[in-house]
Amino acid sequence: MARPKVGIIGNSYLLNDQYPVHAGGTMNSEAIAEVAGCMPLMIPSDPRFVTVAELLDTFDGFLLTGGRPNVHPNEYGEAETEAHGAFDRARDAITLPLVRACVERGQPFLGICRGFQEVNVAMGGTLHPEIRDLPGRMNHRMPPDGTLEEKFALRHTVKFNSGGVFHRLFGAEEVMTNTLHGQGIKRPGARVVIDGHAPDGTPEAVYVKDAPGFTLSVQWHPEWEAAADPVSRPLFEAFGDAVRAWADAGMRAGLQKSA
Repeated sequence: MARPKVGIIGNSYLLNDQYPVHAGGTMNSEAIAEVAGCMPLMIPSDPRFVTVAELLDTFDGFLLTGGRPNVHPNEYGEAETEAHGAFDRARDAITLPLVRACVERGQPFLGICRGFQEVNVAMGGTLHPEIRDLPGRMNHRMPPDGTLEEKFALRHTVKFNSGGVFHRLFGAEEVMTNTLHGQGIKRPGARVVIDGHAPDGTPEAVYVKDAPGFTLSVQWHPEWEAAADPVSRPLFEAFGDAVRAWADAGMRAGLQKSA
């Protein structure tokens, strides 16, 4: 039986500062294939090449990945500043309506880092351009030097709401995570529930209230060593279960229609 298909949102880059590519971290594909048990397929996140309607009909679920470019502040009613960093307007044009459509349909997605922020913006929320500049906040950015192991090392705790969705998923009210982001949630969007915080109060785990499908999103990077990590593994396993349930429901509907 064919594995359900997860569309992995790609980022736009200039390879060697001149050759345009769409790319995504290998760790994302590994986590989807080896832990979620689904088929990972890259999406060129640009409305010139794909439409949201095509994506919804093609894939069973979506992984909203991290990425260096940030959601453009125009998308949440604010002016662009130097602190907002680089942007990927083509990705904005795909992911924001995709999130809203998935919420409405109950089609599962998992948001990571920028994907976490996209979910908030898609639902009407806003972002801080630079968390480390806020009073009392720590520097959540990726260390500029060191090995991958050092950059993705566990750096702070995340505490979940007691009895909440993430507490139940992990079986713990507090876990250790890595941190590799500059921006963060300022105002949560409509129906966005902040279910976990870093020690400095930065939102780290959210879901969309009353959504019929899987909408869990995290500010850290669970794709790092997902198969071995006690926090990452149950998150990707739960996402894979949700994707399979969506695919199975679609197959049953197709069989009933053809009968």
